[in-house]
Amino acid sequence: METAAVHAPTLPIRVPAPVLALLLALPFPAWAQDAAFQRCLAAMQPQAAARGIDAASFARYTADLQPDPTVLPLLDAQPEFTTPIWDYLAGLVDDQRVADGRAMLATHRDLLARLQGEYGVDPATVVAVWGVESDYGRVTGKRPLRVSLATLACEGRRQAFFRGEFLALLSLLQAGDLADPQLTGSWAGAFGQTQFIPTTYARIAVDGDGDGRRDLVASIPDALASTANYLVRAGWTADQPWGYEVKLPAGVDASLAGRTQRRPLADWIARGVTRVDGTALASSSTPSALLLPAGREGPAFLVFGNYDAIYAYNAAESYALAIATLADRLRGGSGIVTAWPTADPGLSRAQRKDLQSLLLARGHPIGQADGMVGIATRQAIAVEQQRLGMQPVDGRAGQRILDALRAAAGPAPLPASTAFALPAAYPALLHSPSPTTRKALKKMHEVPGLALGKFQGLDALLVDTPLAKAAVSLFGGQVVSFVPSGQEDVFWLSPLRAALPTPIRGGTPVCWPYFSRQGQANDVPAHGFVRTLSWQLVAARREADGTLELELEPPPLQDLSLRLRMQLRIGRTLEQRLVTQNTSGQPVRFTEALHNYFRVADVEQVRIEGLEGQPFLDKNDGGNRHVQQGEWNLHDPRDPGRADRLFPGAGGSYRLFDPGLRRRIDLQVSDGRTAIVWNPGEAGAARMADVGPHWRQFVCLEAGNAGPDVVELAPGATHTLVQTISVAPLL
Repeated sequence: METAAVHAPTLPIRVPAPVLALLLALPFPAWAQDAAFQRCLAAMQPQAAARGIDAASFARYTADLQPDPTVLPLLDAQPEFTTPIWDYLAGLVDDQRVADGRAMLATHRDLLARLQGEYGVDPATVVAVWGVESDYGRVTGKRPLRVSLATLACEGRRQAFFRGEFLALLSLLQAGDLADPQLTGSWAGAFGQTQFIPTTYARIAVDGDGDGRRDLVASIPDALASTANYLVRAGWTADQPWGYEVKLPAGVDASLAGRTQRRPLADWIARGVTRVDGTALASSSTPSALLLPAGREGPAFLVFGNYDAIYAYNAAESYALAIATLADRLRGGSGIVTAWPTADPGLSRAQRKDLQSLLLARGHPIGQADGMVGIATRQAIAVEQQRLGMQPVDGRAGQRILDALRAAAGPAPLPASTAFALPAAYPALLHSPSPTTRKALKKMHEVPGLALGKFQGLDALLVDTPLAKAAVSLFGGQVVSFVPSGQEDVFWLSPLRAALPTPIRGGTPVCWPYFSRQGQANDVPAHGFVRTLSWQLVAARREADGTLELELEPPPLQDLSLRLRMQLRIGRTLEQRLVTQNTSGQPVRFTEALHNYFRVADVEQVRIEGLEGQPFLDKNDGGNRHVQQGEWNLHDPRDPGRADRLFPGAGGSYRLFDPGLRRRIDLQVSDGRTAIVWNPGEAGAARMADVGPHWRQFVCLEAGNAGPDVVELAPGATHTLVQTISVAPLL
């Protein structure tokens, strides 16, 4: 509110020129910036009213806003335009994203088939957009949308554009499409599973699950349906390819390249353009363009109208090629064949994690090895480039610096301590039954497909749906069986199992809050407390497609400062989450693992992809550090016939090939930096009463945070280890 002011006569004040220059050079005061920001917001109120946003809503949505100047530099730093294309694609179209995408294709098969029927967009393309935009919903942005868009609407360039986005966001909040005013997203206002900006959301988002609301944040059906709708609105044609990688004859004029320089496909054929394998293209009049994203010496592509529809999603060649090539790989393709014209290729996320692990081992304070290359990682790389005499010293995460640090790596760092004393209640709880009974299950409201019964003598939750059968032992909270429809059991369970409370050998033991003794005395059980206690079911529900969601937890250990809850999604895939919360007022360090015993026909015929080139600590060699040469198998000359390898900083995406059972098991891991591979071999198994001659029928491929990959959890914070298991036939 403005108040009247009495103005006294004023005299002109002369400011010496040097002082005036100094004053003008000083930063604009924060209070003045805030005042200008508030005036800008107030000036938008009439525009908001014209859009139907009432004054009360506008006041409510803007009252708490303060500008965030950190978004302004990002206007000119978008990775699609500032990152070499070989780096951009290496991180976005890596083995982990491909395997995750194939798991999503299986999990949402019925939904994607329905969307293909309605919109004509194939499942692989829809899932590829999802994967590139948010890593299948895992990375949707952490910046408050109202703050970012309001800042960009009032400061920097393109204010008119961002003003429209800000007002569109307020309209969506008022209309109820979006329920949370504290919604977060990218710095530029994209949000949700497939990263729509508000005006696009308003125009194109659709209700894919039939609940009467368009929710691209929490509803996967809404997000994927809206993505398909976007592509159709952008010109997608059903049953047509986006394009092909091609091979150019020496005489083709590179100046003809460019997405907008369309020629009939027959014209390119007449110039000698073929598929990359040398086979001829089918002649037609289809308009097509030649792309040379890295020049004449790099990969070449002929693209059609569907490529333009992808390009419309985010107008950058590298972005569109990421989606197009990821979709090809999800369909079973091998990816781009022609090498990029660089002597220093880009790194996958698994390789970036390895690089960061090596930097951490050399004392660089860069945080966690998470595969996200930020300022701290680039600064550390530059220091190492300088030290190693590499040129240029540019802080780039490439193959050369990774190879150099691997070659220079000394002994692995000693694992940090995670000392836990034996909880006082543990001995009594060791023999306590689970509170989960048929009566307790009935009180929870009966869930179709879920029952309490026996599985190979164990009290277990039994799952039986058209999608899968499974069993979860109440002792240890242990998944002991998972049989997707039409498949054999994924897990091995020892036929020589000892009586309880001996830990169950087989299935997926939960190792928590430590995986191995790192500071623990010998009076505590191996691999944690909870695998030998009876768990209880605390929640259960069935999703529309038949997937069952279960939540279980072990009994509370009062003198333990951590709490654990496990979430299971049992459908076409098995998703398992370990959620750890620090309930104390001090940071706590812990380790963990999901100790998967995968059933195989003969472990000596099995191979595992995803560990190639990764450093590992070999327990059979005193914990010394080595590097995995090629795919893992039991015939490694370093360690023939047995394995006990811990891979710190591994990539989180692994494939187990079993020719005997003619299947492939995919293991996708999130927030688990360690992979463990174990089989005792014949001699070791002979000393194990619950393994013996059955050692050939399993291999342990485990997801965890173990060894040097210790999790340090702040007071009140939570950490979630996620693994997803899917099965596919070997063709």
